[in-house]
Amino acid sequence: MRDIADMVASLGGMAQKQQLVALGARDLDLTGSVRRGETRRARQGWYTTLPDSDPRVRAVRVGGRLTGISAVVALDGWVLERNVLHVSLHDNAARMRTPCNRHIPIKGRRIHGLVLHWDDAAIGRRGSAVSVDLLDALVRVVIDEKFETAVAALDWALHFGLIDWMDFGETINRLPKRLQKIQHWVDENCESLPESLARVRIRQAGYEVVSQVRLGDLQRIDLVIAGCVGFEVDGRAYHLETFEADRSKDLDIAASHLHNIRVSANQVFTEWPRVMRAIETAVADRRGVRP
Repeated sequence: MRDIADMVASLGGMAQKQQLVALGARDLDLTGSVRRGETRRARQGWYTTLPDSDPRVRAVRVGGRLTGISAVVALDGWVLERNVLHVSLHDNAARMRTPCNRHIPIKGRRIHGLVLHWDDAAIGRRGSAVSVDLLDALVRVVIDEKFETAVAALDWALHFGLIDWMDFGETINRLPKRLQKIQHWVDENCESLPESLARVRIRQAGYEVVSQVRLGDLQRIDLVIAGCVGFEVDGRAYHLETFEADRSKDLDIAASHLHNIRVSANQVFTEWPRVMRAIETAVADRRGVRP
């Protein structure tokens, strides 16, 4: 008897019946694996070892594949809000089911947290069994999501080498003209989601921002704002292991004639107005325009 769970896991945790049969699985093996709880049927003809909450399982259960921001989330991309499931469907897709139950038909009704995209055959031929191609997903992100969310997704894809500049150009060319300006806001040097969000918001406030500015031979400042503020983002909740190094860096920033501001990722996510007021005050003080 073949170990179906191992076979499914070797295929990324999701597998179609024909894939398993090609590896030697029999109907009896598949049925037994499900009965023993080693695998589950995400949908007719699909077997999984992933939890029901996994977006890949939920997309397959609907009858399609991940697309847009959901495809980026599945690749551990830089995404802050993860509450909506975007599913790509063939233009002739049928028998769609709800993301939570493969036995309940959608029947055209709107489901909170689910967005369906009816894509053409070209998109259907690209990507994997559970997700559209990354370039197709990124195009969808720019069209569907907030501007700063889309910039962060493109920052992430370039920074980690998931796409190159040729891919980036192709992505931009596929966008409506009104959205192509995003190409001037993306920065492959960006190193984290909070840094990306901060950079975009500060630029939108009208300030010049430069990423990853060299500080001495070994260090770099996350962002230099208006040529006078060194802005650092702590990307993790606790920096105990780098506490001394971070404080030393703060001294070096101040010694470089820059006003130093260090914030946490959570402050970028949840207290941005307060962070922005600190930036505005620091720049104004440095420029000598305050009373």
